[in-house]
Formats: sequence, structure tokens, C-alpha cells
Amino acid sequence: MKLVVGLGNPGERYRTTRHNAGREVVRCVAERARIDLDESRFEGRFGQGVVAGEEVGLLLPETFMNASGEAVVQALRGLGVETPARDLLVVFDDIDLPLGRLRLRPRGRDGGQRGLRDVIERLGSDEVPRLRFGVGRPPLGVDPVDWVLRGFLPAERGKLGRALPRAADAVACFLAQGVEPAMDRFNGPFEPEAETVGEA
Repeated sequence: MKLVVGLGNPGERYRTTRHNAGREVVRCVAERARIDLDESRFEGRFGQGVVAGEEVGLLLPETFMNASGEAVVQALRGLGVETPARDLLVVFDDIDLPLGRLRLRPRGRDGGQRGLRDVIERLGSDEVPRLRFGVGRPPLGVDPVDWVLRGFLPAERGKLGRALPRAADAVACFLAQGVEPAMDRFNGPFEPEAETVGEA
């Protein structure tokens, strides 16, 4: 069993904000695999099914971003995921990457991302595979905290619509082949015109 977690904030108020990009990636994975995220479990919205031939649980914590770790710990224990360093993937937004750019890593520090920080602290290890989804830096003079709690601009929505399925492809590749092959394939520049988006 593997676990994929989309970090963000709960509620409709936050659903379309940049800070919830990780949750939207997991929703995209769920939609493509016809997995319903309608079960209230592990302090979040949960669904279970098969993605890329692997049995997987998909989790959207209903805690706020900064307290994501408890939901992750509960899900790992409840699902019997024994090796998080191999079988867990945490997905979240990153303002230091251009819109749609992906960056997979098998481990490392939190880089200022408070949701990931809480996951690392509660697991007691930085060996947490993660997928960062670029949401772009704020314009000059805009507070980054305010920026991530805003929605995407109309001019960005077309690119976002192409980037989310590509991120779902990256999740599927991680599940089927592991983090290193997924890094090799998806950590390059985001060029949607040249990408052929496969099925998760």
C-alpha cells in the first residue's frame, strides 16, 4: 500500500488558491483513477484504489496546512505503510518554482514549507518523498503569504489546466517506478506543448 497526500487548507474558501495546488494535483489523480475522496478518515478526505497498477490511498488533510503531519501519521499507521521513505508522497505548492514546474525529491529539509515541516517533525525523519508544484513568485511588493492565499489569474488558468494532468502523471510514475525515474522524467522545464500527457 502506498499513500499520496495533497497538502493545503480545507474548505471552499481556499480550494482555488495557490496554496491548495497540492490538493488539486491529488484530486486530479483521483478523478483519472475514478477514486472517490468522500470518506472522512485520518482527519481528512480519503479514498483508496489503484493508480498505475499500485494500491494507493489518497488523502486530503482537513487540518490546516501547518498541522498536516498528524493526518499523515494517522494514515500511515492505519494503512500499514511501513516504509514512508519509499511508499509516501507529499504534494504541495512552491512559490520558488514557475507556474507548472515540478520538482520531485526523495528527502531533504522543508525549505520553509510549513506543512512539510510538520510532516517531517511528526515522522522524525526528513526522508519524505515530495512533489513540489510551482505556483510562481508574487509580483514585487506582494506579501508571499497573501500571494499563496489568492487564486490563479485568468491568464494563468490555461497553463494550470495543462500542468495539473502532468503532475498527476508524475504521481503515477512515482507510484509505478519510484522517485528516481519520476525525477528523471518530470524535473525538467515545464513545456506543455512538447509533452504527451499519459493516463495515470
